[in-house]
Amino acid sequence: MEDTPLVVGELISDQVCISDKNMIHELEQKGYGEIEKEKMYLKQFESLYLLYANRLNLKKGKKEIDFDSFMSICQKTDFDILTKFLIYRDLRNRGYVVKDGFGFGSDFRVYERGHFGEKGAKFLIFGLNEGQQEKIGLLQKKIEEITQMGKEPIIAVIERRGEVIYYKINRMNFPENKAQFEESFQL
Repeated sequence: MEDTPLVVGELISDQVCISDKNMIHELEQKGYGEIEKEKMYLKQFESLYLLYANRLNLKKGKKEIDFDSFMSICQKTDFDILTKFLIYRDLRNRGYVVKDGFGFGSDFRVYERGHFGEKGAKFLIFGLNEGQQEKIGLLQKKIEEITQMGKEPIIAVIERRGEVIYYKINRMNFPENKAQFEESFQL
């Protein structure tokens, strides 16, 4: 884990708020959170990651909230939070700056190492759990939209053991298969 100092955060509804100006600056430099009215708000997966790495002291009032408690809170509003956390943790541990995605069904924008703040995200990643079904037409549409933006689409598959495997994907065309399929079923 990177050398992020201990962050003190307050849970407000289901978001983590950071008020300390020095801490906000430190986190912003490392690609965490969004600043709004001189406070920083962390995404749920960012908060989970910092809790997991023992870098976040999270409180609601006087009560301290640990990783498991916060995960339970998050799962009430986001069914896919565990998948997002596993991908986010893996990418952060590999040294990437990761922000949440902006539509197209992508979960994350990922910046090349050393280029956060200089260039836009190079990769758009969307997660799937092993065994999860995805319609090929939907997948093809996502890939086309992402590549038209000049980004590289990547599928992150979470294996049953929690390991993340990445697949870089390109635009897909299936016209030959469609023609073959139609020919083979003409009676």
